[in-house]
Amino acid sequence: MLKNKIYILLALLIATMAIGEVSANQSKTKRKHRVKTHKVIKKKKKVSRKRTAVVKPIDPRLNDPDYDPFLSCEDTCGHIHGIDLSHYQGQVFWETVGENTKMAYVYLKATEGGDRIDERYERNIELAHRYGLKVGSYHFFRPKTPLLQQLENFKTQCLPGEQDLIPMIDIETTGGLPDYEFCDSLFRFLGMVERTYRQQPLLYTFRNFYNKHLLGQIDDYKLMIAMYTDEEPELADGRDITMWQYTSKGRIVGVNGFVDKSRFLGRHGLREIRFRH
Repeated sequence: MLKNKIYILLALLIATMAIGEVSANQSKTKRKHRVKTHKVIKKKKKVSRKRTAVVKPIDPRLNDPDYDPFLSCEDTCGHIHGIDLSHYQGQVFWETVGENTKMAYVYLKATEGGDRIDERYERNIELAHRYGLKVGSYHFFRPKTPLLQQLENFKTQCLPGEQDLIPMIDIETTGGLPDYEFCDSLFRFLGMVERTYRQQPLLYTFRNFYNKHLLGQIDDYKLMIAMYTDEEPELADGRDITMWQYTSKGRIVGVNGFVDKSRFLGRHGLREIRFRH
């Protein structure tokens, strides 16, 4: 009886060991399978893209040791030169501008249309006088704005006692009007200015604008013609030009950024545009 029990226990022990060995082998097989089927994801290498630098052409004049970016015609010729300024130039160092004896005159923007007043006009005209420049004032003409309103606006700023030069009217737009309506508006306004200041104003416009809209219409007035080329301007009707604004990108010590520069043509001179008090 005892022997039978011993045999049964041995049989159970052997069976248990066999089952454990089979389970262990199955676990190893599963681990091996997982290792074999595991995907290794490789990191992508960053591809460096080289940016092509934009090479700007170098102004050959900059390689000239004697090149002066402020040098202009007024430094190399005998013409009478001047500038025109508005609030676009910001703060102007008038003491420095006044020391530049090449600049004989300055036209300052006073007004535009019926209600715009240049915010720097009063300060500019006071300091320009203080540092010895001959000063004139100009109005930007808006053909569709009521003429009396424009005249009153200009009169509030362009005071005769403060003027060395005759008033200038800046004519650059038709306001979308047909030429006959535009010219009618302009002529009536010029007559009003002339009666107010008892002298004809100087007229400023671009050559192409004159040739297209004013050809043969304003023969009695002195002209300042803007044309930014190396050659002096000529009008299609061949009429005389008093002054030439030859650049809008001039430089002058005392003014930050660009400035419009002009000069008299031919035998014309400063005496022709002096304000008669």
